[in-house]
Amino acid sequence: MTEHWTSRLHSTCSVLAWCALINVLVLAFTVLGGVIFGIGPALAAAFTLTRRYIQGYGIRTVRDFATIWRRELFRGTAVMLPVLVVTMTLWSNYSLFTGLGPDASAARLATLAALVVLAGIAAYVGPMYAHFDLPLRMYAWQASRFALAYPASTIILLFVLAATTFVTAVFPVLLLTISAGAWIYLSTWLCLRFFAENDAKLADQTLAGPPADQRILPAEPLRIH
Repeated sequence: MTEHWTSRLHSTCSVLAWCALINVLVLAFTVLGGVIFGIGPALAAAFTLTRRYIQGYGIRTVRDFATIWRRELFRGTAVMLPVLVVTMTLWSNYSLFTGLGPDASAARLATLAALVVLAGIAAYVGPMYAHFDLPLRMYAWQASRFALAYPASTIILLFVLAATTFVTAVFPVLLLTISAGAWIYLSTWLCLRFFAENDAKLADQTLAGPPADQRILPAEPLRIH
């Protein structure tokens, strides 16, 4: 029993240390790229390395992060930045409509609904980018399909995002220490399980001979670094 709890405590501390390190690396490399051209590849590197960490691959964290960040300067920016820009635009509009009071209630609620839908889709983009090798234009589309096909999974990811955001709003110092890393870790951990369930479902459908257009995602994770 003692060994069991010692092992779990060690595992928990290891995960927390990983989240804190990824948090620092994301912030540092985002700034290194001038924010606009840094955040996309920083998130791509963070999700890719977190996937490796969860699956037990050997990692030289800082060196590998820097290598992936340089490699993903174009691809990571092309995939991540549009999602972030649209999200920030909707959030800005929501804040604006909130400030206008009751007269803008309809616009505020519509913007909030769009923001929630986008957040549900965006939650899959990073893990999907780290896990599947798709054309750049397909990540947002496939994330949309997955979010709609598995609403329960999407709700879980939204809850994780909302909880992380709430805790960070209460304790802002967490943004500089662990919040982003914890969200990336939890999202990746969950999505790997969701993707595995999807692959198992597709395998069952293949045995039953389903139409090819019922596939939601590629069954094989081709992007394995």
